[in-house]
Amino acid sequence: MRARVFSWLGRECVGISGEAGSGVTAEEETHDLFRRFAEELKARGLSLENTVRTRIWGRTRDVRNRAAMERFRILSGTARAPSSSYVSPTHMDSRANVALDLVAMRPSYRDAERIQVEFEPPRPYLRYLRFDSVVFVSGFTSGKEGLENQVPQIMADIKAALEAAGTTWNRVVKLSAFLHRSQRPDALKSLLGKSGAGETPGLEISLVDGFAGEKCLLEVEATAAPGG
Repeated sequence: MRARVFSWLGRECVGISGEAGSGVTAEEETHDLFRRFAEELKARGLSLENTVRTRIWGRTRDVRNRAAMERFRILSGTARAPSSSYVSPTHMDSRANVALDLVAMRPSYRDAERIQVEFEPPRPYLRYLRFDSVVFVSGFTSGKEGLENQVPQIMADIKAALEAAGTTWNRVVKLSAFLHRSQRPDALKSLLGKSGAGETPGLEISLVDGFAGEKCLLEVEATAAPGG
């Protein structure tokens, strides 16, 4: 397990990454990871209720799906947070079937407002979180055919979530794109440019092997700075 403390958007954040131990099932591995992460946060005066984003990495789609549902059971109530999940066997350096990334944020003042907004109807993950005026949007995918059709829908969904959160596209400071390994990053950049996202500061592209849906080729997360 690796943990780091960093300053971002005027807030103190803690990023934790780790691979599961010797759990027999995906559920056990996921539960153990969250237990260890919670202990790390507690040592720093934080808890899972400070979580602002999580990512699950599964060795197979079945593992990814089961780990994501276990996360849903663990991060309940005020600990609910934006999330995404990927199939990526090469992400693991060990024999683990599940890996987890988590970012927690210490708000700039006590009792900062934490607004958790669900999809309608609800899904196992939030639509977005507005915490201490920072907006974190969950990963969005599309089931349309072809990357050229998925990008416009995903970006439209993200922009709609930002608008619902009371912010705008020009407040986005980080756009994290997870692209299927069969696709070309330069093609994605071109499509993002056509959607008005090509010049977004903090654009990062990672390659993965799969998503929740078999047709999905892309999942995109967004974070917007305070300011509305």
